[in-house]
Amino acid sequence: MIRHIEFANLCNFRDMGGYPTADGRAVQWQRLYRADSLGWLDRDDLAVFRALRVRTVIDLRHPFEIERMGRVPESEGQRYHNLPIEGRRWDVNAYDEALGVARYLADRYLEVTEDGVANLRTALETIADAGNAPVVIHCAAGKDRTGVLAALVLSLIGVSEDDIVADYALTGLVTERFIADWRRRHPDAALWPGFGLAPAEAMRFFLTDLAARHGSPERYVSQVVGLSPDAVGELRRHLLTETRPRG
Repeated sequence: MIRHIEFANLCNFRDMGGYPTADGRAVQWQRLYRADSLGWLDRDDLAVFRALRVRTVIDLRHPFEIERMGRVPESEGQRYHNLPIEGRRWDVNAYDEALGVARYLADRYLEVTEDGVANLRTALETIADAGNAPVVIHCAAGKDRTGVLAALVLSLIGVSEDDIVADYALTGLVTERFIADWRRRHPDAALWPGFGLAPAEAMRFFLTDLAARHGSPERYVSQVVGLSPDAVGELRRHLLTETRPRG
């Protein structure tokens, strides 16, 4: 199966299927997607998007970003949820080159787990409902806010940390194109040194720090986010294949 799906105006739309889980199953293809801003869908891209038969869009951007960049065209008819999970705006002036891009990003992701609890719960409950699938989750670049939510989902259904980190780092395949497109759309924008980057170490730091604070991503979701065991069970039932290891 193809993970990155080709669009003219999006560069980071991809299927989250195929990853193996600890119990011998795998994430189903064509059930959960992650993407950069769907507000950039246009013309021929809409035909590609329609072919995926997406039922539900979870948009993690702030309302001001939606106003500036747009959202999925109304005519596409998906269930649409705007669930901003970023509380504090990034202060890129606080970036410390000595600590590096990965450390800076991981710290921002930890802030999301502090500030975005209510909307993270709603997003996870939405993904857990099989009637909403296929679901696409997206933000602006499809790597930071989307990366946090994707990591939590994959952790809950038993995907290994190594595969979660690898999934996050796949953004690196399209970083050059993303930056070029962003500059074309925002010619006067000043970009910080880590703009568009998704170093694997950032997700590794984030998962390590989340586990240090809460015991594991799963315990964070259970004890802080408050996702019910039933919702976790539903998430696993409809996102994973039926194949299990033999007795």
